[in-house]
Amino acid sequence: MGSRKHNNAIKLKEAKKQQYSAMLRNCPTSPRKMRLVVDMIRGVEVNRALDILKFSSKEASRKVEKLLLSAIANWQAKNEGVRLEESNLYVKEVFVDGGRSLKRIQPAPQGRAHRIRKRSNHVTIRLASNNVVEE
Repeated sequence: MGSRKHNNAIKLKEAKKQQYSAMLRNCPTSPRKMRLVVDMIRGVEVNRALDILKFSSKEASRKVEKLLLSAIANWQAKNEGVRLEESNLYVKEVFVDGGRSLKRIQPAPQGRAHRIRKRSNHVTIRLASNNVVEE
């Protein structure tokens, strides 16, 4: 590995230490339904996002709430000694990608068959702290 490539790898590694994220893979909910839930918490402060998810009537919100708690735990593992309330942590970005689809056959009239796609998704949450220096 050349020195320039090595230096870039070190910079990327240092930058990754400052990122706090969690991923949920192969969640058996369609991406369209999951995006409705995810859009509610994008850019919102962490405690408010947890409240939004807790009182949402959508089934997908339970899974996103658990994922957000996992991202918070990842933040706490990297920042021991810092309180969550003082950190001004917010949801920097959250996105849903399509996962694999289970393909099934539904019987149809006159001997035909219709294909059913049972979709799944991957959800990624990234947190960031909005540190404002108060004077």
